[in-house]
Amino acid sequence: MSKPRKPKGRPISGWLILDKPVDFGSTEAVSKIKWLFKAQKAGHAGTLDPLASGMLPIALGDATKTVPYVMDGRKIYEFTVSWGEERATDDLEGEVTASSDSRPSEQQIRDILPGYIGTISQVPPQFSAIKISGERAYDLAREGETVEIPSREVDIFRLTLLACPDANSAHFEVECGKGTYVRALARDFGRELGCYGHVSGLRRTFVAPFAEEAMVPLADLVALEAIEDMDERLAALDALLIDTCEALSALPHLVINDDQAHRLKMGNPILVRGRDAPIAESEAYATARGRLIAIGEIGQGEFRPKRVFA
Repeated sequence: MSKPRKPKGRPISGWLILDKPVDFGSTEAVSKIKWLFKAQKAGHAGTLDPLASGMLPIALGDATKTVPYVMDGRKIYEFTVSWGEERATDDLEGEVTASSDSRPSEQQIRDILPGYIGTISQVPPQFSAIKISGERAYDLAREGETVEIPSREVDIFRLTLLACPDANSAHFEVECGKGTYVRALARDFGRELGCYGHVSGLRRTFVAPFAEEAMVPLADLVALEAIEDMDERLAALDALLIDTCEALSALPHLVINDDQAHRLKMGNPILVRGRDAPIAESEAYATARGRLIAIGEIGQGEFRPKRVFA
């Protein structure tokens, strides 16, 4: 019987909040960060288009188990809409599919924005990762197919017109929930205003719970490759990581002792006692000595682990 393969790389865990540059894909970014940190595994929390810049949270090691909690968080984008053209991809990459000489006034733009705030119905772009009959919509679109993508509800918490630098464009900021396509907002703005539109600039500045100040430019990371001593280089990189627990800051938190931590790591429940102990929670996390031990549920006086961390 052959021995199980030992994972390549370091068993490091934490979050790197990358400031992704334009013309750099999210998958490419994850591969680069995994290589730089010599990590066993890595994954991102929410794709950013190659033409978009900004916050791309990347989880390393055991932190990948907390990716769903970041994926579900609120996001903030700044984006520019160019008027006069609708494009196949709803951004600069696609060919022009409709055009107009009409241009909206600043007041006309402001007048339509309230209709896009709240829970709204949105049709994702043809070039999107939505699955249609088991295939990605962007794969079908690249093959020349026009597919019927069903609308879905998304949450827009805040939408602000920041500036109208000229008659041909407008700059916005939006705070939105999971699954919102900013490209679809630009497309729908243009159609409602009767002038067509597409995203010509997009930057993500916030992914809950990570603040904009936590972002690390890719150039800063690449610059550390100049450190010849591997241990010194990895120490400099590790200093940029955010603790895995930060991704769970919206969940109830349980501080436990070493014996309880051992029980949880074995997959066993522990008793939850004390005047301030939560009575029932569908999800909570437990730490011992400041280290994340498990995510689980609380009920009937017990914390029952669902995900256990090394």
